[in-house]
Amino acid sequence: MTKGTTSQGPRNDKSHTLCRRCGVRSMHIQKKQCASCGFPGAKMRRFNWSAKSKRRRTEGTGRMSFKKTLPRRFKNGFREGTKAAKKITASA
Repeated sequence: MTKGTTSQGPRNDKSHTLCRRCGVRSMHIQKKQCASCGFPGAKMRRFNWSAKSKRRRTEGTGRMSFKKTLPRRFKNGFREGTKAAKKITASA
C-alpha cells in the first residue's frame, strides 16, 4: 500500500462543517459540537495554553460599535442633545 497520492483518493467525506457561531469549519457533524468555540455550549471555548487563539477572538477584533466611541464621549462628560455654542472671533 502506498502512502501518497493513491491513499488520498478515498478521503472524500467531511467530519466537520461550518459553525453557526464562529463561522469556522470546526462543527463536528456527528458530535454536533464545534471544536473551535464549543457551540452549542453557552460559554465560548477558551484556554490559557493558546494565547494566539485568545488574541484572534478577543475584545477589539470586531466592530466594537458601542465601545469605540466611549473614550470621546467620556471626555465630554456623556453629554447628549446639546448644540455647540458659536465661537466669537475677535475682529480687527
